[in-house]
Amino acid sequence: MSAATKYLKEEDKKSLPRDAQALKRVMPYIGSLPLSYIHMGTLEPYIKERQQIVSNGTINRELAVIRRILTLAARVWRDRDNQPWLREAPLLRLLKSNGRKPYPISWEEQHRLMLELPDYLANIVLFALNTGCRDQEMCRLKWSDYQSGLFVLSGDKTKNGEERIVPLNSIAKRLIDSLPRKNEHVFTQHGRPFTRITGTAWTTARKKANLLQCRAHDLRHTFGRRLRAAGVSLEDREDLLGHKSHRITTHYSKAEIDNLLVAAEKIVSNRNQHLFLRVA
Repeated sequence: MSAATKYLKEEDKKSLPRDAQALKRVMPYIGSLPLSYIHMGTLEPYIKERQQIVSNGTINRELAVIRRILTLAARVWRDRDNQPWLREAPLLRLLKSNGRKPYPISWEEQHRLMLELPDYLANIVLFALNTGCRDQEMCRLKWSDYQSGLFVLSGDKTKNGEERIVPLNSIAKRLIDSLPRKNEHVFTQHGRPFTRITGTAWTTARKKANLLQCRAHDLRHTFGRRLRAAGVSLEDREDLLGHKSHRITTHYSKAEIDNLLVAAEKIVSNRNQHLFLRVA
């Protein structure tokens, strides 16, 4: 669909790689249709298929990309005759939230999942479980962000637009130190940076581990739950998870960093996570 190509070329936002993946998933369903034939009816097969894999919230975010393109086609884009690409943008209704609750995984479930993951994906999953980083934060992670045992993320790499530090506990640090530095990005697949965790390998591993209820964002919930179980304070948990706060920025003191490193290390002492380390 030429409208999707135009959108990806002209839009300028940090979520564009995720938008591109959303469009790639929907193209088999609507890619051959004229813009005027795209509406909730023609999107229904796509929606039903996606509901077998992801939450309604995720589908709504993907529908928002399609809705944005249709709106631009109707209100902004013009052809050579100065006519809009689309006479009127259809109403795309958002799906009702299915009320899915977070699913932090247990140590035993983590063990099952890690056994089924290919090495390249096991590395990024283990990193998420020990840092609480979001999917896109890890996909954008670069070696230039790494300094003195922690990552410093600029606002264009974080969801809330604020700078963030990511202290590494001993498991996360051993993992990072084991990775080759042949590429600009930290986590790669066949030499290319990740665009998302939730590909075919992730879905297959969840099925084999009988953990279909676990989504990528639940890795972050798992980190937060383990910090709380280890007695880490609410303020330290929020800082480690990168919640919006004025307490911690990249202009931190050594005492603040040391305090967060100690807090992150508490979940390591609870279990022998080194058993899950993969050698890159």
